Amino acid sequence: MTLRSRILVLASAVVVLTAVALGAVLHASARAERRDHTQAGGPRVAAGRVTLTDPGRLVFRNMAWGPHRDELTSVPATAPGGPRTASGVKCLRFYADSGTGVCLQAVHGPVSDTYRALILDARLHTTAHYDVPGIPSRARVSPSGRFAAWTAFVGGDSYAGTNFSTRTAIVDTATGRLIPSLEQFRIMKDGRAYRSPDVNFWGVTFSADDRTFYATLATKGKTYLIRGDLTTNTVTTLHPNVECPSLSPDGTRIAYKKRVAGLPADAPWGLYVLDLRTMRETPLAEERSVDDQAVWRDAHTIVYALPGDYGADLYRVPADGTGAPQRIGSAAVSPAYLH
Repeated sequence: MTLRSRILVLASAVVVLTAVALGAVLHASARAERRDHTQAGGPRVAAGRVTLTDPGRLVFRNMAWGPHRDELTSVPATAPGGPRTASGVKCLRFYADSGTGVCLQAVHGPVSDTYRALILDARLHTTAHYDVPGIPSRARVSPSGRFAAWTAFVGGDSYAGTNFSTRTAIVDTATGRLIPSLEQFRIMKDGRAYRSPDVNFWGVTFSADDRTFYATLATKGKTYLIRGDLTTNTVTTLHPNVECPSLSPDGTRIAYKKRVAGLPADAPWGLYVLDLRTMRETPLAEERSVDDQAVWRDAHTIVYALPGDYGADLYRVPADGTGAPQRIGSAAVSPAYLH
């Protein structure tokens, strides 16, 4: 090949690559613009007043395309697919209880995004904020509203594999005292003190006593349900193969996702409920892989998110293993039931 031919080939390659890059940018721009417009057939969303002290309401992150995408929205808990009231407050992850909310939020910068956790009062006003050292993943508030917790990926961005690292924090919303990482807690495993540099925690759920919590501990390629004590700063392993636990309203059961042999590596989880007294596991009637920290609608019903056309949809399933899953709302994630 002559020098001239090589130059022509190089020039042609540059033109093609430039066209591909420009097309990708234009496609992304067009998609972003479409996200700002309400989609036909989607849920109705309108700006309005949202508070965290309206019993019988369900609050969640709205994923529907339009001007209120990513905002916290509210619907009647008995009509989760109905028209939504949008708050104007945007969150990536959210939870609330007893008039206190935690909102994990992106802060868009000129080069890259950073993240923060906002503590919200009943009117969604920020009362405190904390830096989050990674991509937000899970959020919870204790039944009394006294404590809030969040988990972020500080390495990797998926629980499906093993090459990731998390950071889980708990804050006392009354005093502002922050526990920046559960890794500073003393670990009791199989009746003995345990240490390992590969320890990760995620998915906190709180008991009603403002002292006890549950979460996932991962180490040496295995996961465990742990019970934590905020007074002694100790965690104790209880049961293997438990991820993203969610404590039932009466404090007797844990809903969680469990890795099931034979499922695909990128979608390995089944949804289960664990009886904390007997340690008996009950598989729920959802056959799809659930990568979420489920919530309890009440003592009998589990609610969780699965991938949908606009990011995620909400489903419910009985907590006793009977029945069948039902979709209750489209384009929604991070639900919190107000009592």
